[in-house]
Amino acid sequence: MADLLLAERIDTTGSTSRRNVLRPALSTLPWLLVIAALLVVWSRGGVPAPDLARFSAYWVLALVLPGTLVHRALRGSRGNLPEDLGYGAATGLLLEIVAWALAAATGQQSLLRWWPLPVLVAFAAVPGLRRHWRVGERRPLPLAWHWAMGTALLVVLAWGYTQWRTVPLPPVSGGYYQDVLYHLGLVQELTRAMPFELPHVAGEALRYHYLSDAHIASGSMITGISPAVVLLRLWLVPVIGTAVLLAAGLARDLNGAVWTGPVAALAAFTGATVTLGSPVGASGEMPLSYASPSQTYVLVPLLLLAGLLVDVARGRSLGPAWPLVPVLGLVCAGAKSSALPPLIAGLGLTAVVFWWRRRQVPRPAVVALACLVAAMALGFRLFAGGGAGTLRVQALALLHFIAPYAETLGTGDGIWPSAPLPPGINDGGVLGWLLAFAVVAWWVLGQAPRWVGMGLLVDRGHRADPAVWLLAGTVLAGAGATWVFQHPSISQIYFWMGVIPVGVVLTTWSLAQARAPWPVLVVPAVAGALAGLATAGTVAGFAVPRISRPGTPTTSTIEGWLRALGLSAAWYLLFVAVAAALAVGVAAVWRRRVPAPVSVPPDGSARRRRAATIALTGVTAAMLGASAAVIVGGTVRSVLTEPVPTTGPQPYALTADEMRAALWLDDNAADDDVVATNVHCRPVRTTPHCDARAFWVTGLGGHRTVVESWGYTDAVVAAHGVENLGYARQSFPDQALLALNDGVFSAPTRVDLDRLRTEHGVRWLFADTRAGAVSTELAALAQLRLVAGPVTVYELNRP
Repeated sequence: MADLLLAERIDTTGSTSRRNVLRPALSTLPWLLVIAALLVVWSRGGVPAPDLARFSAYWVLALVLPGTLVHRALRGSRGNLPEDLGYGAATGLLLEIVAWALAAATGQQSLLRWWPLPVLVAFAAVPGLRRHWRVGERRPLPLAWHWAMGTALLVVLAWGYTQWRTVPLPPVSGGYYQDVLYHLGLVQELTRAMPFELPHVAGEALRYHYLSDAHIASGSMITGISPAVVLLRLWLVPVIGTAVLLAAGLARDLNGAVWTGPVAALAAFTGATVTLGSPVGASGEMPLSYASPSQTYVLVPLLLLAGLLVDVARGRSLGPAWPLVPVLGLVCAGAKSSALPPLIAGLGLTAVVFWWRRRQVPRPAVVALACLVAAMALGFRLFAGGGAGTLRVQALALLHFIAPYAETLGTGDGIWPSAPLPPGINDGGVLGWLLAFAVVAWWVLGQAPRWVGMGLLVDRGHRADPAVWLLAGTVLAGAGATWVFQHPSISQIYFWMGVIPVGVVLTTWSLAQARAPWPVLVVPAVAGALAGLATAGTVAGFAVPRISRPGTPTTSTIEGWLRALGLSAAWYLLFVAVAAALAVGVAAVWRRRVPAPVSVPPDGSARRRRAATIALTGVTAAMLGASAAVIVGGTVRSVLTEPVPTTGPQPYALTADEMRAALWLDDNAADDDVVATNVHCRPVRTTPHCDARAFWVTGLGGHRTVVESWGYTDAVVAAHGVENLGYARQSFPDQALLALNDGVFSAPTRVDLDRLRTEHGVRWLFADTRAGAVSTELAALAQLRLVAGPVTVYELNRP
């Protein structure tokens, strides 16, 4: 018997030893798979292997490594390498912005690639800093956490791939979304020295939240990779991956439950609104946007700042990390003007509540609040523009962009109604108010996975935690701003998109605090995911009939939309009831199979409260499952199918020759050369009140223009609604300058060319016959350098 026991002990020890040997490899494998998959999809996206190597080295050596060292020095190690590297990447992005600003202010952009060197040298040379090269006191995470996070990152990677797979790298025959070209022009501009100008209208100061473009410009300058390749392919997924790790870390910090990290990461970034097949969508689906680099990029500094503010609210000392608060606040303001106000509101609410409860001023929270308000004010002065000043108060203005209102009551509102409420509500009488209420209520229901965590405030114990008030206040402020403000391009929705990860983190916290058995979470979540897939029709052969929309956009009625909303609500209530019943049933079965420890039997009231908690937990899990399944299922389906080629006429398409000519200009003109072009509009031909958002000559051509497109200039956006025209179709404010610019193409003279050269620094003429007539006399007045299809490029000789 002793020999047998010894043998068992030896076997057990050997098994444990083998597990310990395999654990590092098994925990590293999912991260290696993510990296390998990223390289594969980048390669499939047309990125050359040398560019992949340079960009990978840039992220490792110029962002993650110095950022990790600095973050460990300021905040300490998190006890495991993946989180250290995630927080380090976020800190590295922050340091890069500081280095870029210094380089741009001094005109030393050529030195930007060396900015990490002083950091690395300091941490290698100073004895007190050398310990930060290693993970601190080790607090390893379970093996399942590594694989779950790897899965979440693979989903994010697949989503990014589906975004860019239909956006080919230039030159091609086709079109790009105008905002992508606009950002590409800003990226090109931010490779130059300060002061920055609006590249589409040279001489006008650049006022825009452009720090996402500064990151892309930095990546291009450091690696030598074309700005178009960095913007259209490379920058997106690593930044989202960093935000995913920050959200997972924040979720774990709040409640200590390891599993909440991967759940929050997946549901926050690849979750959708829960509409269950309704014909009424809910604006603000995801926090991510391929076409809005500013929205996606700001999630990193925003989540890093939120983690710091949680510690501030809870009274924990930040120590040497205090300078991060104002710096991160300014970066948030400079990356997306809508990102910081909800967080400030949440922190302000926290300070007021705990001042009232404790009758003492929470000094750390007040100091942080003052820092952020100052950062927001400075950010508004430095960056605000490009339409930010067009935001104005109109309650329920989001209705203008939601079909039930827009197709019925909103048809007579005009392009830019100035009123406290959308005019159609009052015009519709009782029925109008009923429709408005139904649409808002449906939006709230669809967004439930993002706000249901505020139920923590019902519990007395959690009401005493300042972090709950901070996150709940942030979510409420984001939703409130979305429904209180009006913007001509629905940009008020970014207030909500920015707080979606915060809301999901709060929701996963509420799940953890329910302390329900794991089947109570898993079974409703799976059922919710199946319901989401079935109602979305994502999986072939696995779908339920969708609720039909009432008529067409021109024939729909208020009554028809109310019926559709009623059916949608009934289906939603059925979904909630089934999820609650599943949770309660599973909990009952679990109690019979896994008896609880012997204790004092709970009274009837306690049992009812526990049943209600279990039911709410099941409903919340089902909502998260449905939310994630729609995007995940659609992403998987998109990855597994080949994109359908675009057929038929493309009104906004460019020719490959036009793109090729612009790229040639980028390669051959000096960095500070200015270009005159007759291209202004989408489609290419210039007509009165055309859509003045071409942006491709500056974006692909890489140089400032005297006048290319003015659709996003401050003066034009402020004129939105004049003559019942949108801002993109307003006339250029300086008609004399436009006449001078266009005259050199249609009726050129030596005098006008000399004026452009001497007064505006023009060295190149980019003439496109698709945009307008080009005089043959131009060839006698300027040096012809390139002919590519409809485009002719001329160079003006220096005097």
